[in-house]
Formats: sequence, C-alpha cells, structure tokens
Amino acid sequence: YTHTIIYLSIPILYTHTMIYLSLTIIDILTRRSYSQRREIAFEYEKRSKKDMITALKGALSGSLEAVILGLMKSTAQYDASEIKGSIKGLGTDEETLIEMVCSRSAEELVEIKRVYKEMFKKELEKDVAGDTSGDFRSLLLALAKRDEPSNIVDYEKIDQDARALYEAGVKRKGTDVATWITIMSERSVPHLQKVFDRYKSYSPYDMQESIRKEVKGDLEKSFLTLVECFENKQQYFANRLSEAMKGKSAKEKVVTRIVVSRCEVDLMKIRTEFKKLNQKSLYQTIAEHTKGDYQKVLLSLCGGDD
Repeated sequence: YTHTIIYLSIPILYTHTMIYLSLTIIDILTRRSYSQRREIAFEYEKRSKKDMITALKGALSGSLEAVILGLMKSTAQYDASEIKGSIKGLGTDEETLIEMVCSRSAEELVEIKRVYKEMFKKELEKDVAGDTSGDFRSLLLALAKRDEPSNIVDYEKIDQDARALYEAGVKRKGTDVATWITIMSERSVPHLQKVFDRYKSYSPYDMQESIRKEVKGDLEKSFLTLVECFENKQQYFANRLSEAMKGKSAKEKVVTRIVVSRCEVDLMKIRTEFKKLNQKSLYQTIAEHTKGDYQKVLLSLCGGDD
C-alpha cells in the first residue's frame, strides 16, 4: 500500500505545474510519515537524478519552506537543528534553547545528542556550554547529561526532596540553585510529580509560584518550562501555541517549531489540551492567525478540527 502511494506521488511531485506545485507538495508530504517521506525522496532522486531537498528549496520559500524542509528531517534531526540554530552565530536564541532542552525527555535528549554529533561533528553539551553561562548553563548541562529515562518513584525520598526544594528556596534568603538543579535533573518525572504535590505541604506557594519568586531571567524560564512539562507536557505546548497566536498575526517561528517537532509525537494530545485551555480548537486558531500556503500546510499537519 505504501509503495503504491509513493509511486503515485512521484510523478505528481515531479511534473506538476508551478501553480499547483506548493499545494501538491503540501498534500503529499503532510499526509505521510517521516519514513514514507524518506522513501519518496529516494524514489524522486532515482527517477529525476536530482536531490529532492534541493528541488524543494528551489520551489519553495519563507515559512512554507521552513515547514516542508523540517518535515524532511526525523524528529531528533529537527530538534538537533533547532538547538544548533539557537546557538549559531552571534548571540543566543535562549527562548528556543530553553524550549528544546527543558521540554524534551531524557530519552529524547539521548537521541538528540547522538544525532547532533552525527550532523554537526560536535558534542551538543560543549556547544551549549560555550554559548551559555552561570546557573543557566549548569541547569541545561545537567539536563543534557541525563542518562536513559527511569520511571522509578523513590517513596522514601519524596518527602526529603520536597523539603529540600523548600529549604533551598522559599525558606531561606537567596536560593540554593544547585539543589534545585540536582533534584530536577536527577529524578524521574513520576517521582517529581509526587514531590511537587508534597512540596505544597511545606511551602505557602506551589513550585511554579516559588520559581517566580526565587529566580529571574533565563533561569526562571527554564525552571518553569521544566515544571510545566513534568506536570503536563502537552499543556505546556498548548500554552506556547496559544501565546504565539495571541496577536493579529502568529509568531511563525514558534508555531512552526512546535507543529513540526510534535506532529509525529503528541500533536493530537496537544490539540485536546489547546481546546481545553482556549475553548477554541487549534485548527480554528491557526486558520484565524495565518494565511496562504503557510496556513494550508499547518492545517494539514494539524489533522482536523476539534
């Protein structure tokens, strides 16, 4: 079945007139999985003797090009490219770097690091360390160095960790950031969910409120991203999409990054959370805040209205 689709797709992709080219590309590539898109690229090259990525770059531009080229990468390759882009050249795009490192699971980061080295011949940790500083750097590196994931809940440590977080922050003058980093980078997600729940019995503020009171800047954003993702990752992405489409026009870079990076991971769940948060579907919101081919490609990836 897959091969039938692919063989039907190739001539259309290769011979279509320019008027319909972008629509054909959107229709074919957004309705396939990454592995099917790779097969299409392989068949395209065999038939046309041209590289499909190069052909796509020549045929597309702007936001549509960014989405389609993103879809031609695996999820880990796309994430690795986004991290590289956030630290390449002068200045750092901290917003992207925080989202990419703090919202990814230990398992995802292990794969991203492997792919990053493959693509750029450099260690991700070294690049991040060279572009950041202070506690912000310490937190990102601690997260990047996490090993294979664990779902262990150490019931004996729940109370101990909750008290340690409270005593390292709200209870004292100044913040013992190192303790926060250790606990949040070395414990499993199910364990931390129970710790944050227990934390409320020590602190007058929940963990997110405590972070806002204790730290500022990139460190605050990083800790908040971590806690939001530990509590409900899909809600975090739904929030980010909502914020990116608050104004008249969308923050295209943010919308593109989330839709492309999560479309084969958990976009359906993000759609559900988005509807809960906004009483309006992600599909409708994209339709209102984008236009043209960029709108068409996002709506196709979104996969339907809720």
